[in-house]
Amino acid sequence: MSIASATQAASGPLPRHLAVLILASVATLFAGNHVAARLAFDDGTGLLLAVLVRSATALAVLSVLFVAQGKRLVLPRATWPWQLAVGALIAVQSLMLYSSVARIPVVVALLLMNTFPIQLALLTWALGGPRPTLRAALIMAVILAGLVVVLDVPTWVANPEAMGPDWRSGVAFGLIAAAGLAGALWITEHHLGAVGSTLRSLLTMLTVLVAMLLAGTLSLVPGGMALPASTTGWVGLGALAVLYSVAFSLLFISVPRLDMARNAPVMNVEPVASLALGYLVLGQMLSGVQLLGGAIVLGGIVVLSLSRQR
Repeated sequence: MSIASATQAASGPLPRHLAVLILASVATLFAGNHVAARLAFDDGTGLLLAVLVRSATALAVLSVLFVAQGKRLVLPRATWPWQLAVGALIAVQSLMLYSSVARIPVVVALLLMNTFPIQLALLTWALGGPRPTLRAALIMAVILAGLVVVLDVPTWVANPEAMGPDWRSGVAFGLIAAAGLAGALWITEHHLGAVGSTLRSLLTMLTVLVAMLLAGTLSLVPGGMALPASTTGWVGLGALAVLYSVAFSLLFISVPRLDMARNAPVMNVEPVASLALGYLVLGQMLSGVQLLGGAIVLGGIVVLSLSRQR
């Protein structure tokens, strides 16, 4: 085999079982990041501080990758407003998702977050894109029905106090987080296609970091920069930063060889992993009916993902 052939083979798609294993590992690391975040929040850690530490760690990793790849910090002038908008939306998404995780079970927050494909499809349609097909609309309806079950809406309506004082805000924050991600994805697809993924990710994380520093300086979020009260909180804060950065780096480095068009639905194991980790670390557990609703949501998301790929 020639050197060129060997290089091409080394850079080609990984065997599917290995690609699936990597994606499942990445999803589990992201789930662990959210469980660690809840651990930190329960110990008094501020939301802004958590996003700030996570963003700073991820930015450091991205900077190393950026330099190692020999990239240039050059962004077309017309794309700057859109890049800043993406950074702002990801800052909102990060803060809202952690706010949701701090108030409701982690798996419920992530299931709400995973409604972003529905919101993206509706946003694309509203902004002049193709209308969702009847099949996609039916799948979305099934996902929403599953959310009604996993949120235990009948119990919520019958006895709101039983769901806890922060249940409503936790659900709202989860949906806002999904909207933020959907908006960022729409902008990326329609206005930032010419920007390299490394540079785009680097600038996005930099924007998030600056936004959290500014919000903390201006005290826009009461207690947002509060330090953990004990060792448990510090461990959670450190773990969320490390787990997120490792997951992000592993995915970023491996994605060219993961055949994402075929294997992306594997990432939907994140809520399943968060369910297991939430039970083991936090003692959080859903009822049988809520588990059924979660299975419906996940199934619908996978089918929707496969439909979009086809």
